[in-house]
Amino acid sequence: MIPSSAEIDLLRQAVFSEGPLPDEVWSDFITCWQPVTYKRKSILTAAGDVEHYAYFVLDGIQRAYSLSEEQREVTLIFSYAGSFSGIIDSFQLQQPSHYYLETLSASRLLRLAYPDFARLLARHPILETWARRATSRALSGLMERHIQQMTFSAEARFRILLTRSPRLLQLIPHKYIASYIGLDPATFSKLLASVKL
Repeated sequence: MIPSSAEIDLLRQAVFSEGPLPDEVWSDFITCWQPVTYKRKSILTAAGDVEHYAYFVLDGIQRAYSLSEEQREVTLIFSYAGSFSGIIDSFQLQQPSHYYLETLSASRLLRLAYPDFARLLARHPILETWARRATSRALSGLMERHIQQMTFSAEARFRILLTRSPRLLQLIPHKYIASYIGLDPATFSKLLASVKL
């Protein structure tokens, strides 16, 4: 099965946001992406498994999460339509993941297998630059969020989330959003009722 032209256009927009690729590189790159679908609450990658795929989200919402010592789920990141997904450190290093990746809703994705990724990087050095930029941008976002988690108040973290991604409140169960910004569900509910933007 191959991606539709509309799916290819969405992927192209996301890829080219890091800079355009020459036509011959893009042509080789796009042939390696395969469409896949998953039901709601499917585990795509489990902790301890090596991530075999990078994903591009066409439809649906996914989350990466870890388990605390008490076996409580701690949400690390969400991915949704127009974004890349996967356990990127496990994928690029081909080492076991420390996290889980699951679908929160039925999801349509494009996926790129690691052997194809490695072959593409070896064949087209410009893709190495593209991958470095994309990874650096993702790391920058994670570091910004880490600083917010460590230094901002609960209300400030809540306000940032509402300002940056207000639609998440309608798309994602609140218990996962509360976990994502480091709040217990009761505090999240209070802030939801009291904070206005």
